[in-house]
Amino acid sequence: MLQQKSAALHPDAGPTLTKAVVRAAEFLGFSQAAMADVLCLSAASVSRLFAGTYVLNPARKAEWQLGLMFVRLFRSLDSILGRGEPARLWINGENTALGGRPADLVRKMEGLGRVVAYLDAYRGRI
Repeated sequence: MLQQKSAALHPDAGPTLTKAVVRAAEFLGFSQAAMADVLCLSAASVSRLFAGTYVLNPARKAEWQLGLMFVRLFRSLDSILGRGEPARLWINGENTALGGRPADLVRKMEGLGRVVAYLDAYRGRI
């Protein structure tokens, strides 16, 4: 509820989150097809998202929350590994604690939640 009110007070929240999601996806090497899975959107919607003609909207709660989580994942990796090749290697590498490659796991809601929780726990140790 608080997030919706906050987004309503800041009309640029949608474009801001949209741009952050696209930049994070590009930086981490996620394809548009992968992002369609991550955000639970159609391939056409994600194509428009990357082209700048589709904007994430807090009224569409699922895509909004998934977009926020994806940016949170990126920010966690950035704080732990920095914005270099190590972050891309980590997201694409096998992770025995998570039971797979994080890039594959985040393509499902449950996997995205697990990866974000894992990174949050790791950040808590720093």
